[in-house]
Amino acid sequence: MCSPLRPDRSQPRTTGTITGVSVQLNHTIVSCHDQRRSAAFLTEILGLPAATPFAHFLVVEADNGVSLDFAETTGAITPQHYAFLVGEEEFDAAFARIRGQDLPYWADPGQAQPGMINHRDGGRGLYFEDPDGHLLEIITRPYGSSS
Repeated sequence: MCSPLRPDRSQPRTTGTITGVSVQLNHTIVSCHDQRRSAAFLTEILGLPAATPFAHFLVVEADNGVSLDFAETTGAITPQHYAFLVGEEEFDAAFARIRGQDLPYWADPGQAQPGMINHRDGGRGLYFEDPDGHLLEIITRPYGSSS
């Protein structure tokens, strides 16, 4: 007998099957205190379409179909890290918006290199925080892509 948290994978799946792909991230939930503010912040910086409501979430969809589903909480928020792979033009545009809002940014996740960008794997990257303290990252090359 399987636990409800661990499905029985010994049986063939009949529903929810994706053909041609083994595993894909579909969505993640982002805790926030004000979902309109948080979703608008992300869509503005990244130049994405406005968030859309779904149940009690505000959903921001990335170009690869993965969504960030913003959910409000009144409790403490544990900051998470969200990294976005962007093109060179999108990086320039997002970086201009970050600077235009006088947002602090760093070259590293430890925030020890303020006001700098990194050049890992021959690309560009930087970290910045959203209104709830989540550490957001934009990169132009996936890590490990230069090898």
